[in-house]
Amino acid sequence: MQQKISLRLSPADAANEQAILQQVAASVSQKNARINGFNILKKSIDARSKNILINLTLNAYINEPFHQREIKKIGFRDCSHAKHSVLIIGAGPAGLFAALKLLEAGIRPIVLERGKDVKARRRDLAALNREGIVNPESNYCFGEGGAGTYSDGKLYTRSNKRGDIDRILNLFVQFGAPENILYDAHPHIGTNKLPHIITAMRETIIEYGGKVLFEKKVTDIQCEQGVFQFVTAADGENFSADACILATGHSARDIFELLQQKKILIEAKPFALGVRVEHPQSLIDQVQYHCIQRGNFLPPASYSLVEQFNGRGVFSFCMCPGGIIAPASTSPGELVVNGWSPSKRNNPFANSGMVVSINAADAYANTKQLGITEYDPLLFMHFQKMVEQNAYTHGGGKMKAPAQQMVDFAEKKLSASLPPNSYIPGLHSTDLQQVLPAFVYDILAKGFKAFGKKMRGYFTNEATVVATESRTSSPVRIPRNAETLAHPQISNLFPCGEGAGYAGGIVSAAMDGENVAAKLIEQLV
Repeated sequence: MQQKISLRLSPADAANEQAILQQVAASVSQKNARINGFNILKKSIDARSKNILINLTLNAYINEPFHQREIKKIGFRDCSHAKHSVLIIGAGPAGLFAALKLLEAGIRPIVLERGKDVKARRRDLAALNREGIVNPESNYCFGEGGAGTYSDGKLYTRSNKRGDIDRILNLFVQFGAPENILYDAHPHIGTNKLPHIITAMRETIIEYGGKVLFEKKVTDIQCEQGVFQFVTAADGENFSADACILATGHSARDIFELLQQKKILIEAKPFALGVRVEHPQSLIDQVQYHCIQRGNFLPPASYSLVEQFNGRGVFSFCMCPGGIIAPASTSPGELVVNGWSPSKRNNPFANSGMVVSINAADAYANTKQLGITEYDPLLFMHFQKMVEQNAYTHGGGKMKAPAQQMVDFAEKKLSASLPPNSYIPGLHSTDLQQVLPAFVYDILAKGFKAFGKKMRGYFTNEATVVATESRTSSPVRIPRNAETLAHPQISNLFPCGEGAGYAGGIVSAAMDGENVAAKLIEQLV
């Protein structure tokens, strides 16, 4: 028979198959030889006390043959001569998963990506890291796979009401992701593995008759009487289809400006802005695991922090254990930082965004001198851009980032030196009061002190505060009809994913892409 069993094991036992089998046998009062195998259904860490335990939920095979976990593979249909086609702008998770969903129904996806394929992107990222050269079309945000490909690949989401999370994870495994993402509490693929997975997705789209075209930046969109007609790429080529999915990501400011120019309805959307904080990973391990050394059976520790000050939130964002801080700018003269981790998370530093909620009054107060009105749908985008330009001005040139030691930051002191760090272009000691809006700076300073009381050892000058983390989510929302998911003004234009304001990470963007594609399938098939 098969039986679902829950166990709480030491980290060493949880890493030992024979130890698990023994615990399974003991829990069901059977001899070890009667337990023929198990599949892990869920795995999480309980580090609330010094006695750290691993929670495992297993499906055990008792007195019957063991079968490895079956991966539910999705089948695709050839669409080379399909009656219908859909244009998809953007090859991030929303665009790619929308394309795959359309393939299931035999509808031909035509994906236009402004950036380069995953392999070619590496050269542009190298130039950005080593020489401070920003390619506006190929960087950490733009290119095949979108921002997630080269900025970590965390797959954790609370958005289970938005779609089928298990289906998304199964698709990732189908295209080469490790099976542990199906049961880990906080699944993670890693930047070293994601490029191969994204390439496999692209090759499948092409194999079944779809198109994926790179270096096709959309510069114009034409609609007539509430119906999408075609888009024009920077090279002058036009592309038309039965419908258009707009999945351009949260950093495609030119698309927001184009929509505003075309009088296509968009709305200002609040977001969060702040810094990246980097600690030695060993320090975070000691704090979270209550030990001097983590050992071989526990992963690098992470954390999640949140605090409120006078009704305003300050919180950790996109925490990267064993990670690296990277320059995520998409235009020259602007400085943005992000974090990522390889699959093994084996770098000596831990970094996390630490950000403050921004409201319309904040954005207007800081941008009105630029002539921006409080009713401008691009209000938050202008505010975001202003802070990024300020960070670049106070950096050190060539993408060197302005930075401060954490305690110095809270005490408003210029740091005489900065600790070792992971940021390849280099850091420049700066009074970050010159970079961040005053209200953001003050709330972060209070937050760091408060977090130091929650996590003893967190508030330290061993930690570096690096500006600026500003691409937390889209500063614009592209509205859509709640029932059809189409834009309210244009019946066959479908805003989608993070850039449209309907997702917040790889999995939620992928689910939103599938949801939009499903609505299109209902209409076209």
